[in-house]
Amino acid sequence: MHLVVLEGEDRLRKISYEVIGAALALGEDVAAVAVGKDAGKLAAEASQLGVSQVLTVDGPEVTSYAPRAWVRAVQAAVTATGATLVLLGATSQGKEVAARLAGRLKAGLAADVTAISKDDGGWVYRRPVYAGKAFAEVRLTSPVGIATLRPNAFSAAKPAASAASIEALAVSFEPGDTDGHSTGYEVGAGGQVELTEAEIIVSGGRGLKGPENFHLIEELAKELGAAVGASRAVVDAGWRPHAEQVGQTGKTVSPALYIACGISGAVQHMAGMSSSKLIVAINKDPEAPIFQAADYGVVGDASEVLPAMTEAVRQLRA
Repeated sequence: MHLVVLEGEDRLRKISYEVIGAALALGEDVAAVAVGKDAGKLAAEASQLGVSQVLTVDGPEVTSYAPRAWVRAVQAAVTATGATLVLLGATSQGKEVAARLAGRLKAGLAADVTAISKDDGGWVYRRPVYAGKAFAEVRLTSPVGIATLRPNAFSAAKPAASAASIEALAVSFEPGDTDGHSTGYEVGAGGQVELTEAEIIVSGGRGLKGPENFHLIEELAKELGAAVGASRAVVDAGWRPHAEQVGQTGKTVSPALYIACGISGAVQHMAGMSSSKLIVAINKDPEAPIFQAADYGVVGDASEVLPAMTEAVRQLRA
């Protein structure tokens, strides 16, 4: 039995569809667990995706996100289902829960996985290492294995012919489980696509010359239905918020299309986007390292190339 830990507010996040899809592709029964005030809504949605059962954990201890309480709930789901593999999204929440759960269960953890296969020795987890310059194949030898899956690396689950059963799971929380918890959320710009789940990302770097030119990135992103990203240099300079930073100290992304505008291609940035399916680079320096990873490159000033690209997209959509 495999166990998927669901994420979402009001409805499932895209990464949960992908984690369910990855679990189903492994060829064994899949259970899912939803934790929090929206557990019932998430469970109802997940029950339509081909899993065999969905467990819910609700109550005052998990009204807001509390890491210890979440892990306690997932641990109870592992026990209830007898799962030997727990899969989560490689999101901020998923990474935290996975690490804490691994400590609780003394379990092996494969992080940021982009592919899963099986041979005579069991499951093999493929993950990028050395800032995306190489891939490692990891095996877990503990009775229960845990893996976090990189967004956009796996096919999303599709609706199934029949719905799975939904069952409330009783969890015995302990004092201290809610000592650290979320007190609220700050919502970003309305309508913006979430960076880690975006199919297309348009990122800007120092080559844009100043924050006043970032509207060129935003305009192209709007036309493409894309998310806006930024390099660390831009974020450190205060041009853009940290939530948009792509790279080793920012967010790791795997979109179908990544457009790097005025970004030189430092190793830290490459670590966060090298697994993109298609990379387009715009830079006026023909020797910029970003061109080594790009599928298509445009040598030119981003402030001149971007308006032309945006207009071309508008004409194609007209």
